[in-house]
Amino acid sequence: MGPTASGKSAVAVELAARLPVEIISVDSAQVYRGMDIGTAKPDASLRARVSHHLVDLIDPDQSYSAARFRTDALRAVADIQARGRVPLLVGGTMLYFKALRDGLSALPQADPRVRAEIDARAAQNGWPALYRELAHVDPGTASRLKPTDAQRIQRALEVYRVSGIPMSQLQGTRAAADAPEFLAIALVPSDRSELHRRIAARFDEMLERGLVGEVRALRHRYRLDRSMPSMRCVGYRQVWNVLEGSADLSTLRERGIAATRQLAKRQLTWLRSTPALSLDCLSKNLAARIEGLIEARRSKQ
Repeated sequence: MGPTASGKSAVAVELAARLPVEIISVDSAQVYRGMDIGTAKPDASLRARVSHHLVDLIDPDQSYSAARFRTDALRAVADIQARGRVPLLVGGTMLYFKALRDGLSALPQADPRVRAEIDARAAQNGWPALYRELAHVDPGTASRLKPTDAQRIQRALEVYRVSGIPMSQLQGTRAAADAPEFLAIALVPSDRSELHRRIAARFDEMLERGLVGEVRALRHRYRLDRSMPSMRCVGYRQVWNVLEGSADLSTLRERGIAATRQLAKRQLTWLRSTPALSLDCLSKNLAARIEGLIEARRSKQ
């Protein structure tokens, strides 16, 4: 686990050269086909050398959930272990890691009709108005959200509309007896400024590789709108704003880097409360150290 630009993928690939591992992506953006540049998705040549799972599962006009990830990941783990190999889960979507290890709350499934009604009201009145409605019916959930957090406000209102019960009352996680025991390793930076430098360099590389063109092509190929989960991903959301004319191309780099830094900050906050062995992502010989940890764990099994 680790924040964006912490070098997780590079360490995972190096481990694949040392150990019989197969990589399971824990990334809510890499599940989308065609979203390659902005997700730093492993290319075809790398995936031909090292097996990657849970990449390119759905089109950008579809939705993926933590519940589906958990089902898919547990199946992949079992399949990899059945082949006598080591499943290596790599990514920065902390909600997916939590769902995998702790299980999920008994929340109702998505209801497209209810979501469409909520989106229509948001388009007419704005998300802050719906946030005020949420604060009335589910103050516990509203207190944890910002008035502009459209995706989570939508889901909380949907849960209340479908079940009649506030999400905050349904979110007691249940035991995850079906999950194997994981060796959890968090890659965190000893120098936050170096992580910020990496974030800027990576976003520059994405722009040079054609991130704007990638989003333009996706808009043309699929009937996307800005409210879809795929287009809420960091980088894609900022490019979308440029393409629809609500933001200036000259500020894209600045806004994209700022949004990525905010994402990294949220990831690090989550990691501080997550049980895991913490390693400095800026240190040398990370793969060798992790290899030793994996081998020690395997020798005890």
